[in-house]
Amino acid sequence: MYKGSCLCGQICFEITSSINNIVYCHCSKCRKAQGSAFATNGIVDAKAFNISQGESELTAYKSNAEQTKYFCKHCGSPIMSKSSTKIDQVRIRLGTIESDITERPVAHIFVDSKASWEDINDDLPHYKTYEPNR
Repeated sequence: MYKGSCLCGQICFEITSSINNIVYCHCSKCRKAQGSAFATNGIVDAKAFNISQGESELTAYKSNAEQTKYFCKHCGSPIMSKSSTKIDQVRIRLGTIESDITERPVAHIFVDSKASWEDINDDLPHYKTYEPNR
């Protein structure tokens, strides 16, 4: 089981499954949402994701017709996003997880959009858009 929270601790959550498809996303939207060179995201089964404290402290931003991003309305920590086309999945921002994560990233995505000041220095695959088979 994984446990996580926002920066101010008002929102706490648990994940009772593995974290799949962990990627470093370099798209401009993730960079802006994270305030960094990239976001590290993973997919979990919606049934395995539980907000154990502070669900009423979440606020949402509909970033496009299909996706809604959720974050703490007090400290601004990005927690997750949900897609209306993949209702059985939740995309988690891995920086909010406090437990040791055993799964590892599988790719860098949207690398053509990466920050000009950032270098990618590992051997993971790089993709112009999403990784294949997503």
